[in-house]
Amino acid sequence: MSRHLRNEKTSKSVSKTWLVINSGFLALYTILAGFFIFKMYSHQFLAFRYVNIILTVVLIAVFVFSLIFLLRRRAKIGTTIFLLLFALVATAGLYLVQSTVEVAEKLNHTASYSEIEMSVVVPTGSSIQDIAELGQVQAPVHNDSENIQALINDLKVNKNLDLAPEVVDSYQQAYDNLLSGTTQGMILNSAYVSLLELSDPDYASKIRTLYTFKITKEINVSPAENQAEQDSNVVNIYISGIDTYGSISTVSRSDVNIIMTINMNTHKVLLTTTPRDAYVQIPDGGGEQYDKLTHAGIYGVETSMKTLERLYDVNIDYYARINFTSFLQLIDVIGGIEVYNDQEFVSHVGGYTFPAGNVMLNSEHALAFVRERYSLQAGDADRGRNQQKVISAIINKLASVNSIANFTNIINSLQQSIQTNMPYETMMHLANKQLSSGGSFVVSSQDVTGSGSTGQLPSYAMPSAALYMLSLDETSVETAKQAIKNTMEGN
Repeated sequence: MSRHLRNEKTSKSVSKTWLVINSGFLALYTILAGFFIFKMYSHQFLAFRYVNIILTVVLIAVFVFSLIFLLRRRAKIGTTIFLLLFALVATAGLYLVQSTVEVAEKLNHTASYSEIEMSVVVPTGSSIQDIAELGQVQAPVHNDSENIQALINDLKVNKNLDLAPEVVDSYQQAYDNLLSGTTQGMILNSAYVSLLELSDPDYASKIRTLYTFKITKEINVSPAENQAEQDSNVVNIYISGIDTYGSISTVSRSDVNIIMTINMNTHKVLLTTTPRDAYVQIPDGGGEQYDKLTHAGIYGVETSMKTLERLYDVNIDYYARINFTSFLQLIDVIGGIEVYNDQEFVSHVGGYTFPAGNVMLNSEHALAFVRERYSLQAGDADRGRNQQKVISAIINKLASVNSIANFTNIINSLQQSIQTNMPYETMMHLANKQLSSGGSFVVSSQDVTGSGSTGQLPSYAMPSAALYMLSLDETSVETAKQAIKNTMEGN
């Protein structure tokens, strides 16, 4: 066989090999690109400024040109590189879509239930080692009957033990009786632990747990009756700030209570803060009695929402429950934030000095900034305003298109610190609306005021304690109501 024939045969063999290779890469690319396009549209991903349509056209064009080159057996190596490059683009797109969906699902899943740990405890020095030895136990059966009964039922099933607690007015009274020796043991709801800490910071070292039972409850927040008639670009979100260890679904007091009113039509956000010490009527587990607003959280986030809906005569569409300790770590991910500080102060947490004027905050500084109240002239009211400033700065930083470049780190941070009942579809609608319009939000804030007193007003959750309460000024509440209404109406 002549050299010419051998070369021709070799050339055909190589050409056929490249045809097989590129056919495989084209098939792979087609699957990845097709799946990405399907996911992109089905999950409303990048649905702003025609980005999804442009990307679809580009991906289809890549397929067409690659197919032409493949059939004509042109630019074999170039076609391979071309297909590999856009296969990676499609893969990255799939990853971003899937990551977004998974995070939203996780935020929604943890928001669908709450966790309460019920325990039977005795004094640390008690000789009782097993719950079966316990002859006497106290509990506020009338105030927390459902959870206490759930514990009693569990003990009956798993320990064959009939526990019949003596009735007291509150967990605080049961704890005081436990330490004084009036009772051998007490039932304790983990949501009330923070209340015991107010009267005795060392309570944890004075009790020993004999038995625990975790209760998981479904959270059912019914949508507003007229929600279907509302503009989808206008929403009210209740932001509940907690600072607890363990699962974010753990029921606890709400130290931060903000209604975030978002109007995407006017690109305005209004943050309405209600002080944690506000003396308000609390429904559901609060028995329609008056107490501190922060205590509403121990009956569940839905109770806090309902309390604020009644106070401001407004429908709250969704809630976001934030663990501030982990949430503020997001600040480092987005490169820090800048806020304006009205007054110079030194924080009790970390001992940081915050001068008056514009200050840059990382996560550690921000946590100290939002926690401080003792060094501030107006105490808790000023703390609420500082919390508004930090949240506003984070909102505007996240609202920038530049945040997309740090997408993965941002969503990883969010899923560790937030739970929300806002559906994925609503999240994407608001995100796409923002990315489509561009620019930053005009964020304004307000807080209601009142007069404070200690020991003058009774607490439903802690009837025997002399607590600081803030009686709200009715004019201040009415002004806040009108501001929320104006923001929703676009005024």
